[in-house]
Amino acid sequence: MDRIPVAGPWITQKEIDYVTDAVTHAWYGNANMYHEQFEKAFSHYIGTKYAMALPSCTSAIHLSLLALGIRNDAEVIVPDLTWIATAAPITYVGATPVFADCDEKTWCLSSDSFQDCITPKTKVVIPVDLYGNMPEMDAIRDIAQDHGIAIIEDAAEAIGSEYHGKRSGSFGDTGVFSFHGSKTMTTGEGGMLVTDRKELYDRCLALRDHGRAPGQKMFWNAEVGYKYKMSSMQAALGLAQLERINELVKRKRQIFSWYQQNLQFIEGITLNTEPSGTTNSYWMVTAIFDSKFGFFKEDVIRIMKEKEIDLRPFFYPLSSEPAYSGFPAANKAQKRNVVSYRISPYGVNLPCGMNMNKEMVVFVCNALKQVLIHE
Repeated sequence: MDRIPVAGPWITQKEIDYVTDAVTHAWYGNANMYHEQFEKAFSHYIGTKYAMALPSCTSAIHLSLLALGIRNDAEVIVPDLTWIATAAPITYVGATPVFADCDEKTWCLSSDSFQDCITPKTKVVIPVDLYGNMPEMDAIRDIAQDHGIAIIEDAAEAIGSEYHGKRSGSFGDTGVFSFHGSKTMTTGEGGMLVTDRKELYDRCLALRDHGRAPGQKMFWNAEVGYKYKMSSMQAALGLAQLERINELVKRKRQIFSWYQQNLQFIEGITLNTEPSGTTNSYWMVTAIFDSKFGFFKEDVIRIMKEKEIDLRPFFYPLSSEPAYSGFPAANKAQKRNVVSYRISPYGVNLPCGMNMNKEMVVFVCNALKQVLIHE
């Protein structure tokens, strides 16, 4: 069997046709035709009033923070277990990231830890829908509302997930998505910002286009802004993928079910959860294994690589990374976030690219069993 990659997209003739049409016709008076279709379709799918196509999810978080007026004296709470893209824009705007612990079962932001991390300087919380899982959004929203804290929902990894009937990305003042090549739906690179708040949407429109507010005279900049736009080819690819989103999410859930069938009865291996009222899109099938096996995640990744199987490590706690060494908030988090530090060393993302079939999943599971329990 050929090497099994950890992630990858599902591209059909529809995507090829849309991108070909964009590169052929989306110029001159039609330059924005695919942007407009993609944004309209995306906002309809998520259930928000507005959607804005961007070059990355990171830029969507950056614009959200700027539009919310976050500056140097603010603190922004993020879960310790996430990719640095969630937290990096906090530093871009000069604010301070505060790393909260995760929930034992969902691996997402713990509402209790969120509550404990709040100070008078807390202005924003960024809950992350980790690997397709959803946090306790009702509790998080109640706490945020009680303290006047804005919410940026990082749904980068959770297109298609739902919490009590509402789509991921629709719970905050803004929601942000990633269309990286590893994601369930992709534009190669790219992102989306969604919101119901017109003033935030209008502010982001100006900030993403070098400080030019819509309707102003040409090349007239009211302020120094940013260049955060998506190409028409990316928008065309995104539109085609979005039109297949139910099919894409169904494939992800099918891949997870194959893993679950093969690993669920092995004591000491825990896979992604799906709490009552939640629909998990299972972007990354993730396995947490007990320390009794005697392996750290790096060991398992190295041995599986020798078997021609690629894995990814469960995210390292941000507070443990060199990028945040010397941050007082990181030092506090290292002592406080016991769940994050207990889970991370023993977690891996299993191959779950759109090319996976049942035979490949069985091959991966058998290899993992051989590594962990010498079966």
